[in-house]
Amino acid sequence: MFDTLTFGNVLTALICLVVSITVHEFMHAYVGFKLGDTTAMERGRVSFNPLHHIDPVMTVLLPLITLLIFHFPFLAAKPVPFNPYRIKYDEYGAAMLAVAGPLSNLALAFTAALLLHFVTFGLFLQNALVFFVELNVALFIFNMIPIPPLDGSRVLYAFAPESIQELMQQIEPYGFFLIFVLIFWGGAGGIIANLNSFVLNLLP
Repeated sequence: MFDTLTFGNVLTALICLVVSITVHEFMHAYVGFKLGDTTAMERGRVSFNPLHHIDPVMTVLLPLITLLIFHFPFLAAKPVPFNPYRIKYDEYGAAMLAVAGPLSNLALAFTAALLLHFVTFGLFLQNALVFFVELNVALFIFNMIPIPPLDGSRVLYAFAPESIQELMQQIEPYGFFLIFVLIFWGGAGGIIANLNSFVLNLLP
């Protein structure tokens, strides 16, 4: 879709991003609330209002820059707060909260793929939906990488032995640096791209 960076394409990409991250962050907050932690609810994060989830730098400026440079947006939303001492099921509850976000992106991708499969759209809308599918699959795969503070790290932490948990705690302060290294290294030698292609091929 972004072979040409027209105003319409950029605007469409931003709309797709806003919808995708809003649903993602809402699901984090909602599942945390359902598991007994009211922290996110008290801070207005159980909401479909994107302004409650947007960080000016990481959600707006960073994807614009990476879209212009790499023709694909990289971004992060404002983290959803939660109190691990108030959530049910301890580490497993935290894992459920974490995985809710990526699973919501997978559900959005599946829904859009169904629409593309069964409904005929005009070229622009078809391209926008294809991008929406690819974006949400990418968000699902990327967020499930088990590097702190990505969602996959909490899932791994819940089931990992104590030695791995201690290692994850040690590397957490350097998590964003490791993530950037992973991205600029080419997605761990193409593993992420292969996973994206694998999931996309499973969709209708």
